[in-house]
Amino acid sequence: MAQNRPKLLVIEDDPGLQAQLKWAYEDFEVVIAGNREQALAAVRSDEPAVVTLDLGLPPDPDGTSEGFAVLDAIMAIKPDTKVIVASGHGARESALQAIARGAYDFYQKPVDIDDLGLIVRRAFNLHAIEAENRRLADQVGEDRTVLGSLITGAPEMAKVARTVERVAKTDVSVMLLGASGTGKELLARGVHDSSDRRDAAFVAINCAAIPENLLESELFGHEKGAFTGAVKTTEGKIEQAHGGTLFLDEVGDIPLPLQVKLLRFLQERTIERIGGRKQIAVDTRIVCATHQDLESMTAEGTFREDLFYRLAEIVIKIPSLAERPGDAALLAKAFVTRFAKEMNPQVKGFAPDALAAIDGWGWPGNVRELENRVKRAVIMADSRLIGAEDLDLAPDGEEQSQALNLKAARELADRRVIRHALARTEGNISSTAKLLGISRPTLYDLLKQYDLHA
Repeated sequence: MAQNRPKLLVIEDDPGLQAQLKWAYEDFEVVIAGNREQALAAVRSDEPAVVTLDLGLPPDPDGTSEGFAVLDAIMAIKPDTKVIVASGHGARESALQAIARGAYDFYQKPVDIDDLGLIVRRAFNLHAIEAENRRLADQVGEDRTVLGSLITGAPEMAKVARTVERVAKTDVSVMLLGASGTGKELLARGVHDSSDRRDAAFVAINCAAIPENLLESELFGHEKGAFTGAVKTTEGKIEQAHGGTLFLDEVGDIPLPLQVKLLRFLQERTIERIGGRKQIAVDTRIVCATHQDLESMTAEGTFREDLFYRLAEIVIKIPSLAERPGDAALLAKAFVTRFAKEMNPQVKGFAPDALAAIDGWGWPGNVRELENRVKRAVIMADSRLIGAEDLDLAPDGEEQSQALNLKAARELADRRVIRHALARTEGNISSTAKLLGISRPTLYDLLKQYDLHA
């Protein structure tokens, strides 16, 4: 029945071609529109998944201005629609402009029905996949664990995630080592959410952000009247995490006198509030993080060695964003989707120069820097696609390689380029091969040779 067939909107002013396309696509419910008014009315009422659009529409049948106006309007009304643009006017320039404005694909006139039919079917398949992904994301919603939402295509980060899942089931203390902005708190929450303590509290404290004279009270709490301003008895972060997980961020900044008290808690699992005399038993799992070299600090005497070994029963090293090829592009796409929805719905993604700049940037501030740049670009963007200039990224620097052997250097370069391309196309083999300028069989051979996976 017609209502069970997917809807295809054909925007074409030539009656002969209208009839030909309607006959050719009998597998779809074809809706015909001959001008902008009819086309936009059909988009609103029929909500077609796929649209074929002739750019040469009246009142500009010999140009492209009216066709592009229709394309812009469709993208504004229903941006997930797959629009396939056809034109005989300056094909290459029109194609580039159409894709930049959000078109799914481009086809040059005169139209070959079979070839266009293949593009149409691919568009319907992609639309269905995207719709299913959105449905599943909405269905999962807030029930998704933090570790489960970790976005990565890099084997280095996938290994970290597997380690977190393994150690989460135990009660050992975990130390996360990594530069600022690499996602240490995200992984600490992953440890908690994957553990048997997930239903209890996850309590985080940044030891570097609290003045030394207040940190003890924040951790251990205080009794009423223990010091000036202590107008009531207050639980510390350790008590608040009873039954759950305590995350000590930047643990290397804890002063030596307080390290002694923390060590005593780890040994005896009891605390004493400031001004109190009662021993309070606390059952909490400790996860800590730092960007400092604690082993060097223990050698220098600025961090207690016995405390280090209590905290570092399991050590997990988090790679920087620069050490995770392809992840910058994946994360950037996730950030732009989130921020555009919240702050600037007209933004739909990145221009090619922006993706190239993201891949080539060193990201000294790691994921936090990437998130901040994308957020600022979304807020300030004037067009639908964010460019490299919007991200305020300098031109790519000369890539450095530690491999001195020429064959090894080539293999390293091949791996990095293929992984970047896979990330940019979200694992689509055909698009990746096209982006790399090679055939699909060649790409499959390279994936097998370098043990890479789409």
